[in-house]
Amino acid sequence: MDTQQEEIDLQKLLRQQLHSLGQFGVREIPVGNGDFEFQFEAEEASIEPIERSKVPPNNSPQPAAKTVAKATAIPAPAATTPLSDNWGPATVHDERPSALEIINAEVRGCTKCEELCAKRIQTVFGVGDPSARLVFVGEGPGADEDRMGEPFVGKAGKLLNKILAASKLKREEVYILNTVKCRPPRNRNPTESEIRDCWDYADRQLEVIQPEFICCLGSVAAKTMLQTTQSLGRLRGKFHPWKGARLIVTYHPAYLLRNEGAKRHVWEDMQLLVKEMGIDLSN
Repeated sequence: MDTQQEEIDLQKLLRQQLHSLGQFGVREIPVGNGDFEFQFEAEEASIEPIERSKVPPNNSPQPAAKTVAKATAIPAPAATTPLSDNWGPATVHDERPSALEIINAEVRGCTKCEELCAKRIQTVFGVGDPSARLVFVGEGPGADEDRMGEPFVGKAGKLLNKILAASKLKREEVYILNTVKCRPPRNRNPTESEIRDCWDYADRQLEVIQPEFICCLGSVAAKTMLQTTQSLGRLRGKFHPWKGARLIVTYHPAYLLRNEGAKRHVWEDMQLLVKEMGIDLSN
């Protein structure tokens, strides 16, 4: 591929990503040491690449024709915003277990996060049906998960099993994974850099499985996947598009162990989810 074509492809990817950010209400992209600056037009949120040499100094007047938001450093996002409105080429069903195992092997050998790698017993990749219609995305492994190498096997996992049973779902028919694959010390929330370093694995898992539905358990997973700072309360109760899936948000089972009043909200969310999946809970 020649240099000109590479630049065209890169600009195309950047436009797609910035368009996705614009859909979430982002109107300002600070710029660091790259070769381009980007601006959002105030009304249409379109993106225009500008050669750095043509960008006026900070104290120069801005063109009157349109309102431009600018700054001076690009913060890396905590996760990768989907670059398209759909999945990529589908992996053949029979090849999905081996495709996931290839990613799992990378996870087991990962040393990106020094603190997490130093203190983990083992990585926690994911479990379930590689061709599941529904994938649950949690936050990160706890002590039980770190010891057993499987997500949601502790107290929160037992509660999740009850939620699944009440929703007429079988654990072996869904797929369960976490935002990060190693246990954060003292069960703290993963940091933005840890999520950024680890999210690619989860993203690739989802791309292999290509579920129809995704359920984010807790705010860490929800905010990571939707690239938003909105509260979980504002995000739940509706479906959000995410690549080729429909994504719903609800409270993490661990939160329910501390706040029983939230159980009714989870039940409302699960009813909405399974109804959309065509599951009748009345029988």
